[in-house]
Amino acid sequence: MSLSQVIEASSEAFAGEPAAAAVSFSVQHALVPKTATVVEVNVRDHAFSVDEPAALGGTDTAANPVEYALASLGSCQVITYQFWAAKLGIPLESVKVTVDGDLDLHGFFGLKDTRPGFTGVRVTVELGGPASAEAYEELRRKVDEHCPVLDLFRNPTPTTTTVA
Repeated sequence: MSLSQVIEASSEAFAGEPAAAAVSFSVQHALVPKTATVVEVNVRDHAFSVDEPAALGGTDTAANPVEYALASLGSCQVITYQFWAAKLGIPLESVKVTVDGDLDLHGFFGLKDTRPGFTGVRVTVELGGPASAEAYEELRRKVDEHCPVLDLFRNPTPTTTTVA
């Protein structure tokens, strides 16, 4: 099914039953036995590892959580550009996204009263295709309005933690 067909079918389904647009996702994480920082992550039928670089006490066998956060943002941007290009009828031949983020490790280590999260994130998007610069700027505005992971970076999300 093409993106245009997915957009059309979803629009029709959601118009007829708005509750159909509400979805939930679940991801399970567990520390790999006999390691200090390696985490096994399971998402539906997919699995991957998370680790820290040696400088942060890890074994550097995989990307770390903040790198995955940046990867999630970049991946969501690429997908959202494809989606909105199809929805707006803007020809798009290529999308390349680079995401850079800055952290102050004082916050993570509790050495200073500073936030442990990113102090800044920069997204650079390269679009290729025959459309005008104005069309790609309209596309960027739509992506910025509708990218779910960009929304997570820009806005507080209600989050609860329970220790079982």
